[in-house]
Amino acid sequence: MHLMRLIGTVTATGMLVPLALQAQVTPRHQRWDPDYRPPMTEFGYPDLQGNWTNVTITPFEREEGREPVYSWDEVDRLEGRAEAVIVSRAQPSEPDRDAPAAGANVGGYNNVYIDRGTNVAIVNGEPRTSLVTNPPDGRIPSLTPVGQRRRAARARARAVFGEYDHPELRPLGERCIVSFGTSMGPPMIPNTFYNNNYSIVQTADAVLILAEMVHDYRVIRLGESSHRLPVDVTPWFGDSWGHWEGNTLVVETTNLNPEHPFRGMPPSPETKVHERFTRVDDDTVLYEFTVEDPAYTQPWGGEVPFERFDDLVYEYACHEGNYALMNILSGARYQESRQLSGR
Repeated sequence: MHLMRLIGTVTATGMLVPLALQAQVTPRHQRWDPDYRPPMTEFGYPDLQGNWTNVTITPFEREEGREPVYSWDEVDRLEGRAEAVIVSRAQPSEPDRDAPAAGANVGGYNNVYIDRGTNVAIVNGEPRTSLVTNPPDGRIPSLTPVGQRRRAARARARAVFGEYDHPELRPLGERCIVSFGTSMGPPMIPNTFYNNNYSIVQTADAVLILAEMVHDYRVIRLGESSHRLPVDVTPWFGDSWGHWEGNTLVVETTNLNPEHPFRGMPPSPETKVHERFTRVDDDTVLYEFTVEDPAYTQPWGGEVPFERFDDLVYEYACHEGNYALMNILSGARYQESRQLSGR
């Protein structure tokens, strides 16, 4: 994993100000121009290419009872608080501080590695209180009996071992197989931790999306989806086919891998994710998604702005030099051998 770009520049007060705080897209209150004409590729399609980020402090689901849109005073408070946390946690540690109390949780990464963002998600001039917008309450709908059985079956399959007691049950992100969270999805959702950055490349026949997190990538083939994969072939990010509707790239993904759950729900052969990518101004791609799955009482989805990211997207060397898992498993096998030998 690379060192995050959160090591910023020094202000006149000597405090470190993360680069993320300097890259705000303005004007933020402005609504998108419905007559905006995106740049076009040499193939005659709207140009989505470049580096983008969907990092935001807007929560995925809306707090119960809250309105769909923040007031601008609330936006100022939330974004000011997020910036203050980053600045305060960028201060040097006190070298003479006492050691943590025995048994205390000392945490994981310090804040220099973390980029949860500082901006509320703005969609067409509206500061959103959730990324989920359908249903109107901004919350994932309840599970059907099908969904309850599917989730229970996954729990039973993992009941023999604890999640961290077996190498193939440890989280996929921890094993560096796919992103922590669902950065690549689909749907493609901010992971609330770091590296919410993407590169998009287009050809006449395909759109490639590379996620910085765990260097995941998807190839969205363009054209008729008559050559879909067999139902038992389930790549990590499914089988994606796209076509253009005006200035919008419309994508349908099936064949999602059942071992890659989305917010705890493993997909099934019936699961479909519909996505729409629309360049709405020079600095923003509006990403819309809808999940169709009999596990839920209704289809649901949302909207996430992807903002231009004027920086590099780096290689994510996830397990380079990491001996922790090998040591954990070696220790467990040693304990088991002692138990079997009666020592």
